[in-house]
Amino acid sequence: MQMDVYLPTLLRDSAGGRDTLTVAGATLAEALQNLLAGHPLLRVHLYDEGGKLRRHVLLYYNGENLAWLESLDTPLRPGDRLDVVQAVSGG
Repeated sequence: MQMDVYLPTLLRDSAGGRDTLTVAGATLAEALQNLLAGHPLLRVHLYDEGGKLRRHVLLYYNGENLAWLESLDTPLRPGDRLDVVQAVSGG
């Protein structure tokens, strides 16, 4: 199964300038692994050195925050999408 991943402007350089990526996987967890394997520069921006999602990054799977999901072993279905949201701050 495939899933579309939508990236914010600030992360597009890590994906060859593309705003949308298509990744394959049987589950959400597998698709995330394939996303990072295919675009390793994204790992630095999404995850800290300990492998945890960075505080300023939110991932939404079909509109639901990944933090609210019980498991990433959710089987992918046609039309699934992952939205990457990156908070920006400054002064």
